[in-house]
Amino acid sequence: MTTQLQMLIGGTWCDASDGAVFESRNPATGEVWATVPEATEADVNAAVAAARAAMDGPWGQMTPTARGKCLHKLGDLLATHSEELGRIETLDTGKMFKETAWQATYIAEYLHFFAGAADKVHGETLPIDKPDMFVFTKREPIGVVAAVVPWNSQMFLSAVKIGPALAAGNTIVLKASEHASAPLLKFGELIAQAGIPDGVVNIITGHAEPCGRALTSHPDVAKVAFTGGPQAARHIIRNSANNFAEVSLELGGKSPFIVFDDANIDSAVNGCIAGIFGATGQSCVAGSRLFLQEDIADAFLERLVTAAQGIKLGDPQEEATEMGPLCTHGQLDHITAQVALARDEGAKVLTGGKQPSLGGLFFEPTIIECPSPDVTLVDTELFGPVLAVQRFKTEDEAIALANKTEHGLAAGIFTRDSARSLRVSQAVKAGIIWVNTYRAISPIAEFGGMKSSGYGREAGMQALYDYTRPKTVWMNMSDDPIANPFKPR
Repeated sequence: MTTQLQMLIGGTWCDASDGAVFESRNPATGEVWATVPEATEADVNAAVAAARAAMDGPWGQMTPTARGKCLHKLGDLLATHSEELGRIETLDTGKMFKETAWQATYIAEYLHFFAGAADKVHGETLPIDKPDMFVFTKREPIGVVAAVVPWNSQMFLSAVKIGPALAAGNTIVLKASEHASAPLLKFGELIAQAGIPDGVVNIITGHAEPCGRALTSHPDVAKVAFTGGPQAARHIIRNSANNFAEVSLELGGKSPFIVFDDANIDSAVNGCIAGIFGATGQSCVAGSRLFLQEDIADAFLERLVTAAQGIKLGDPQEEATEMGPLCTHGQLDHITAQVALARDEGAKVLTGGKQPSLGGLFFEPTIIECPSPDVTLVDTELFGPVLAVQRFKTEDEAIALANKTEHGLAAGIFTRDSARSLRVSQAVKAGIIWVNTYRAISPIAEFGGMKSSGYGREAGMQALYDYTRPKTVWMNMSDDPIANPFKPR
């Protein structure tokens, strides 16, 4: 039976104003399991109006401490419902249930972090150079936030936007991905239970046109927080010219994973497997470019290929499964074409490189050795389980290869030499550097990239301040009248 989902606007669950819907398919089976509202421009306007009204109403009058209590309860509810949310996300995206359920539980910590930070935002007094003047700053919420999230890691990517936005006193309109909207709509059921007033969080569903365009260009939207691809980001930047909204972008990556000859090989192999085949490679921080120092390259690749060939593909709901399907047909077609092109460009497929005979949108764990960084897939984000391998001789060469990319989100460095790890981590152009580990996250640590991987930061206190604007207040302490500018003293 097909599930009929609805959007959350102003505390009310509703269909699209014209009744239009689109289908959601289970990537593991290809079966349609749900229909999702296709939001119109009128629906977007209604969601923004509800957020604006909530901002001017009870939410705007609530103390930061009270807002924090609501967020803390929302985090508790998220953890309590983590298994249910994980099941829905796995059904909708094909991600492993082991990962989605754990992630929903851990993401509660992000909401708890921002709940505790809600009443820690403060201004300062300024040692001003004008006599008889007392000057201070305070930080105020920006206003209505438009949050646009992709289907992968959507609970995490929503939490790092909802958490700081609400803690700072803003309201939000969250656009769920058209590829997998169900988990966020289910998450929306927890909003009212947490004591958050109607309209503070609105969740809409639809495609880029008209839904995404109308939301990101809306005159009452003060900030756009976007996670996705560079091409869509360019549209958002152009849209923001209509409302002068602040914009933060967390875009894709082609992260280097550098292994030096003194590394702990067991740790590096395991980190590499997790970095590229975890989440079926469908992660913006996937360690999709492996750089191996020549002396260890052959032995490392032998172990890596063996490990990749042992990964069990199958139903992502099953405990024994280690890697699930891709989410969309578009990804599958793109990956298949890029692997074929890599072969034509002289790359060697060491393992994988094709669909297994499982049905659904599966693709084998794939390792491809590339003769040069000019092979197209080396700097093309595939968003799938495909690893591009290159060899290097010296530290300087490794750094040069790592930085030969338009992306700059994350990087992994494996070495026992602490001085080298510091040199390389400073030299590699990426917003997140992991040394002798990979894909570690925390609500305390900022997350974001540089270059074509975007700008702005999520998580950490910086993210909270990014959802506020400073206001400067000047106070004249003198009882004397201010001088007439047209008469000399």
